Amino acid sequence: MADAPDDALGRRKFLGGMAAGTAGFMATPQIASAQDPGRQAVPSDVALRVKALESILVEKGMVDPATIDAVIETYESKVGPRNGARVVARAWVDAAYRKRLLTDGTAAIAELGYGGGQGEHMVVVENTASVHNLVVCTLCSCYPWPTLGLPPNWYKSAPYRSRAVIDPRGVLREFGVTLADDVQVRVWDSTAEIRYLVLPERPPGTEGMTEAQLAALVTRDAMVGVAKVSPSRGGAA
Repeated sequence: MADAPDDALGRRKFLGGMAAGTAGFMATPQIASAQDPGRQAVPSDVALRVKALESILVEKGMVDPATIDAVIETYESKVGPRNGARVVARAWVDAAYRKRLLTDGTAAIAELGYGGGQGEHMVVVENTASVHNLVVCTLCSCYPWPTLGLPPNWYKSAPYRSRAVIDPRGVLREFGVTLADDVQVRVWDSTAEIRYLVLPERPPGTEGMTEAQLAALVTRDAMVGVAKVSPSRGGAA
């Protein structure tokens, strides 16, 4: 999926596209894959309107571009998938922490200095050999920003919000995850009060890795439930 652009202007256009409402929806009923960023490009007319509005606000002294960039940088680099990845890695290496995390996600995540900010209650659900969890927000795009950062465009799209509920296995296949028939799929609907985080299965062959090395394997998509963690795949973005 397309992440927020790296340059400052591009990032502001990205956020503007999110605020524009329809900018986050896809034109086709098919869910784009994480390797298909072109499907999520912000429409040029929306980008132009965002730029025009930004220019007017800056000219009138109502908006400071540096402040906007600082906020975006915080969610991209300091508050984001890296936080959630650290939570997952800690649960993989610390059985006592894992138990606390599954019992009271809000408190356990707070132990590492994350969570809060939006007043939501965090619930952590665990993937196992027999159960696979998938997170969606059917009404809008409720998302645990403090632990996962900026929500991807596909998460906010109408096709994902509807199909994740009625055809979760089909959606997972489009993301490259094919589950055996005997694996139960559970779909969790986020709300303004409750946000969900998937604790992925620890991949085999990682027994000798450190907590930091494990965290580097965990991706945002795995913590939403549309991917699995690979022992050779890195990056929490």
